[in-house]
Amino acid sequence: MDPTVVLVLCLSCFLLFSLWKQSHGKGNLPPGPTPLPILGNILQIDFKDISKSLTELSKVYGPVFTVYLGMKPTVVLHGYEAVKEALIDLGEEFSGRDSFPLNAKVNKGLGIIFSNGKRWKDTRRFSLMTLRNFGMGKRSIEERVQEEARCLVEELRKTNASPCDPTFILGAAPCNVICSVIFQNRFEYRDSEFLNLMGKFNENFRNANSLTIQICNMFPILLDLLPGKHKKSIKNTTYIKNYALEKVKEHQESLDINNPRDFIDCFLIRMEQEKHNPQSEFTIDNLLVTVFDLFIAGTETTSTTLRYGLLILLKHPEVAAKVQEEIERVIGRDRSPCMQDRSRMPYTDAVVHEIQRYIDLVPISAPRATICDVKFRNYHIPKGTPVLPSLTSMLNDNKEFPNPEEFDPGHFLDKSGNFKKSDYFLPFSTGKRVCVGEGLARMELFLFLTSILQNFKLKSQVDPEHIDTTPLVSGIGRVPRFYKLSFIPV
Repeated sequence: MDPTVVLVLCLSCFLLFSLWKQSHGKGNLPPGPTPLPILGNILQIDFKDISKSLTELSKVYGPVFTVYLGMKPTVVLHGYEAVKEALIDLGEEFSGRDSFPLNAKVNKGLGIIFSNGKRWKDTRRFSLMTLRNFGMGKRSIEERVQEEARCLVEELRKTNASPCDPTFILGAAPCNVICSVIFQNRFEYRDSEFLNLMGKFNENFRNANSLTIQICNMFPILLDLLPGKHKKSIKNTTYIKNYALEKVKEHQESLDINNPRDFIDCFLIRMEQEKHNPQSEFTIDNLLVTVFDLFIAGTETTSTTLRYGLLILLKHPEVAAKVQEEIERVIGRDRSPCMQDRSRMPYTDAVVHEIQRYIDLVPISAPRATICDVKFRNYHIPKGTPVLPSLTSMLNDNKEFPNPEEFDPGHFLDKSGNFKKSDYFLPFSTGKRVCVGEGLARMELFLFLTSILQNFKLKSQVDPEHIDTTPLVSGIGRVPRFYKLSFIPV
């Protein structure tokens, strides 16, 4: 081999080893498996089920430990006490967000989900305030969800009780709700542009679990070098942002600063108010990414939970029948379900919670990061260290939820049959980075599910015993297997 090539290779290895050694020696991090140079602990993690791998490591290293994803040390929080102590008791210190390189490439640290510092605080504060002004948590947003629930029921009637794949129908309902808040309009369920938009969200959620994307997020240099699903995800994200840009341009042409119609109008008005502020976070680029983030928070997780929930009810027809009995007794057939009904429907409420607990849709919360040096349980965690809170460890805690591998609405019912809250139920994470769309998602899950079961019996295409409720993929997010069912009018 050419001596020059040997020299370059040796110097490269020395540099990489030095970088690894430097990062490995930072702070007094929690214990963990010994990392390999450059690779870290990736050979000890099953990327088809990262959460399961972290659970196994916690049995060896305890509730707070360190793994190296490539050369980057990452602190894992496993179990309710560790998560609470970090994300709630030390909420500000753990309020940073560690960005995925793929996301950083397309969204440049903008928006709500992956922004940090002043940008994150300003954008999140504005978004929450605007969503509340347009009815988030108030009756007006409930009326929007109820109206969409009626549209969903009518669309399901059009299937004429024939077997159908519910993926896009169930995706359209929550997507239309967030569209009405952001764009002030909804789409017909069979609108080709609408289906195309949802298809790209769906594909990105599935792609997030691919090995290529996870490897590229650990070794960003590979993003432009490797072929794979990350290329498609980038194209999908660009398409969605361009779609949002067209909507923004339409809003700019018809904007009335005294009469904002929706989220985009409010953002444009704020842009105008701060146009002379060079430090303003209210820019067109930030608006586009924020709209993208609101779509993600308000569409994909809710639609996947609904789709997974119906599969579980097909597997457990006795549970569906019991929910329908409660709906008949409390609501009847002559009016739409409303949120006031929930307090009088403990079993249905328990079923909705148990669906979320059982499917464990996002096993690991989006990575946090420390915004300063933190002393945590006698460890010293340096500023900027990524932190992974395990949501699985709480949703599957066998002391809080006996037999957590089983689907059992009794996990959320007391001995008298009343609904029982649990501090361990944190599917939307917790602390300062809790999901912006949590309130809307909870409302949609209850109203959409009760509206479906008020009007239809669910008929499986196979014997319930043969229905497989294990996820099709289980990495960053869990995706249910494809299935068909019939909606039989009652």
